[in-house]
Amino acid sequence: MQSLPKGLAEDVARNLVMVANLLDEDPEQAYAYSRIALRLASRVAAVREAAGFAAYANQKYSEALAEFRAARRMTGSVELWPVMADCERGMGRPEKALDMAGAPEVQKLDKAGQVEMRLVAAGARRDMDQIDAAIVTLQSSELASNSVQPWTARLRYAYADALLAAGREDEAREWFAKVVESDKDGSTDASDRLAELDGVEFVDALGDDEDDEQGDAIAADAEPAERREAAGDDDAHGDDAHDDVDGDVDGDDIDDARDGVDDAGADKA
Repeated sequence: MQSLPKGLAEDVARNLVMVANLLDEDPEQAYAYSRIALRLASRVAAVREAAGFAAYANQKYSEALAEFRAARRMTGSVELWPVMADCERGMGRPEKALDMAGAPEVQKLDKAGQVEMRLVAAGARRDMDQIDAAIVTLQSSELASNSVQPWTARLRYAYADALLAAGREDEAREWFAKVVESDKDGSTDASDRLAELDGVEFVDALGDDEDDEQGDAIAADAEPAERREAAGDDDAHGDDAHDDVDGDVDGDDIDDARDGVDDAGADKA
């Protein structure tokens, strides 16, 4: 953005920061900020790339692909090749994604980019109901490696999920366990998938306690009515009836609603 006037560059930068900050939590708002930046500086590669990722996060794949292509023309970089191929998948063209996976540009990607391209290609195979081919596509030295890299959890997860889709449940369980080992920040739901395979059932303690609290509230609301009924019986029957009602009321204690609950649906199996 060095080619922009200082004031304009600052405005564009602020919008790009908002795109980055909101992309995961509020993609629609991130997309809105990206459109502002695009109006301000459409000839800046970083702006076109940010606009592409914002559109991609909102499943606007055709728009995202156009922005990524523009950014690539400006920079000459192949870094966006895998996400461009995934846009083709999103547009219902898995065959095109596979063509891109075999293109010379893939050889120019760094290791992370090549793993990402492998994930996209496997996804395209699954789009075409070629589950066995997807499994073979994911088999690689990166998958077999015991070292944990930024892509390790996602690669292992995709492999485990493909094995499960192919009916190879025992192998899938083994690989979901490996995902849990490598997914230190909990970016996947591998622990839940593993628990499902192990037959672990989670109890919604919060829902049960809410039901209990509603029952307590109903009981508490009923108490004044009982007292009014008892008072009416006093007028009609005298002191003996009053004594009987007092005895009944003294025998009923309403429990207070509990202050908190424990979450029984644990994130980790």
